[in-house]
Amino acid sequence: MLKLGILWLVLVGTAALPLHAEEYRVRDQSEYVRALKQVRAGDAIILANGEWHDFELVITGKGMPDKPIMVRPEEAGKVFLTGQSSLRIGGEHIHVSGLVFKDGHSPRGEVIAFRRGKDDVARNSRVTEVVIDRFSKPDRFDDDYWVGLYGRNNRFDHNHLVGKTNQGVTLAVRLDSEESRENGHRIDHNYFGPRPVLGSNGGETIRIGTSQYSMFRSGTIVENNVFDRCDGEVEIISSKSNGNVFRENLFLRSRGTLTLRHGDDALVERNVFLGQGKDYTGGIRVINRNQTVRGNYMEGLRGTAFSSALTVMNGVPNSPVNRYVQVDDALIETNTVVDSTRVTLAGGASAERSAPPVNSVMRKNLFVASGEDALFRIEDDISGIAMQSNVLIGSATASEGPSLERKAAKMVRAANGLLYPDDPALEGIGAPRDLKPMELSQVGVAWYAKPGEEERFGASGKVHHVTLGEDTLALAADAAGHGDVLMLAPGDYVVHWTIGLDKTLTIRGAKADNRSPATIRFTRPSLVELREGGNLQLANLTIDGELAPDSVGNAVIRTTAFPLQSNMRVEIDGVSVRNLTVNKSFNVLTLGKGTLADRVSIRNSAFADISGAVVAADSETDDYGRYNVEYLDIVDSQFANLGGPIATVYRGGTDESTFGPFVTITGNAIANVGKTAGASILLQGVQTAEVARNALAASAPIRIAHTVGTPSTRVSDNTFAGTPQPEVQELNYEGPVRVQMSGNVFDAKDPK
Repeated sequence: MLKLGILWLVLVGTAALPLHAEEYRVRDQSEYVRALKQVRAGDAIILANGEWHDFELVITGKGMPDKPIMVRPEEAGKVFLTGQSSLRIGGEHIHVSGLVFKDGHSPRGEVIAFRRGKDDVARNSRVTEVVIDRFSKPDRFDDDYWVGLYGRNNRFDHNHLVGKTNQGVTLAVRLDSEESRENGHRIDHNYFGPRPVLGSNGGETIRIGTSQYSMFRSGTIVENNVFDRCDGEVEIISSKSNGNVFRENLFLRSRGTLTLRHGDDALVERNVFLGQGKDYTGGIRVINRNQTVRGNYMEGLRGTAFSSALTVMNGVPNSPVNRYVQVDDALIETNTVVDSTRVTLAGGASAERSAPPVNSVMRKNLFVASGEDALFRIEDDISGIAMQSNVLIGSATASEGPSLERKAAKMVRAANGLLYPDDPALEGIGAPRDLKPMELSQVGVAWYAKPGEEERFGASGKVHHVTLGEDTLALAADAAGHGDVLMLAPGDYVVHWTIGLDKTLTIRGAKADNRSPATIRFTRPSLVELREGGNLQLANLTIDGELAPDSVGNAVIRTTAFPLQSNMRVEIDGVSVRNLTVNKSFNVLTLGKGTLADRVSIRNSAFADISGAVVAADSETDDYGRYNVEYLDIVDSQFANLGGPIATVYRGGTDESTFGPFVTITGNAIANVGKTAGASILLQGVQTAEVARNALAASAPIRIAHTVGTPSTRVSDNTFAGTPQPEVQELNYEGPVRVQMSGNVFDAKDPK
């Protein structure tokens, strides 16, 4: 009788399933809602090709391992979710594919969430071949995730994520509920494309857990992905939980490191890091207990300190969960570091981070030094790291610190594109010979192009010759395309409205011979307003502010009053700027709040009779570690009669998640500058600064304030005539000021 009852239950359960999978083809959101009420295991909802605007797509249900519930487009890559759209997945065995998110942003905290709500998280579900392309919130400091992984045993694979510009992790694995821990998620074969510098904390590409939940096991696998130019912040990947695996990923020209920030028992193996000489490209940073780092390959990395090719950190004794747990029982073996700037051991040693690594082993690693600079930096006691059979090829200075076996061998590039020593005796040293770096064609989707290089000035090859006169320049700028050049003949150009720039544009003066160069005058508070997508190059021109009105916030170039999603570039070469005196604070370039310039470059130019600053990059005054310019170069130029500084750069707070700003001010003539503002150069929180070979006369002092990290500031070979000595402050550091002063010459009135 019992057997008959069981048979009856099985038959009823089978009858409840559809005999044939259904396909629900829907053309709009109302049809989608109706279809969602009907789908069962094995069914598919098919979205019609086209644009789905303001679509909060929700899918839940109970599929089966061999009969998932599917949502897919009529044709892959031809369904576009735009405006305020998002995707939420609940239930079990749900499969979503082929969608494109672009031209908008999520109204929620995630673009894709593997949960419908707190009580309906996804399990055994998959998102594949989905594109998220610059689907960022308009305010760069309005936080969200692009992907939030919850639940268990979900897969995120073969997706294409490019251009996140606002604060927040690109992909986050959340452990804030019991059903999302020990999750077994798999993140594989994705293309994580360029993520620009955020200029703040919160720019990670992947984060697994948070400090609050870092004592829990996640067990997430991150494998076979490509991280291409992921530059958001110091941590490309931030592992903040236990038991995660990172293997066979390619990190390509990405600033920062794969960081084992919190949590234990991670495995990092067979990853390839190719920096190609780009600033601050790094490898692996080791913190916490029982970490295994083996078989990884690092080449061409230029990071130091926290972004070294390999960093083993010092910890905080009895560390709270949000600081640095001492490295204990780490195994670091068979890794290769070649043509890279630094390997740092006991990194970040300080009065707080005073616990060096213990019970750890480094063995059979290969280090190939280039040049005569020391490859290793040892910041504290490393007797707790047993050094076994590690080999160094290269200069003698590179071996300072750890015990290494010196070998003479030639490095030969193998068929896999990586370098290996030609000595057969070294075959078991360093990264394995069978590594296969991921290729771009193996990740993401085949039907959506991966981004190329950054658009260069003049990239279009089109040159437009602008006739002399009034508003001819403004009209030409409006009509120009991306990457075009506007060529100005010698003579006068008058602009009666502010040029709103949302493209990459060059304005260049033609050779003037014995005639006056092209001269631009403007009758509005600003000549150019940089908008979303705007990049400006000025060359061989004169800009005269004599016609500008007296208006609050006058500037030759300024950013829009609203935050900008994308970063910008401004280049000024061979330009003369004069007569910005209509009020007390007329700047040349003003970078507003919520904006970040990747680079501002001023070369071979002259600035005279200006009431404000030449570069005002000081709008982020909330002291959250934010700032307005990543690289500022002011080189071989002349400055006379300026009320403000030639540059004011501000980065406040104590956050250590960013690399910049970087400031280079060299070879300039500076006369009667900064007396109104009290500083000829004003740098606060700048991480790397060089002020060298400048001639200062009758000017206000250089003022420098260090706020966080280990700043590198050098003031050298300058002459100071009638100008006070530089003033330096250490705001969050007890000790001597960290400025390298050398070769400076002061006049008799103010001796060195």
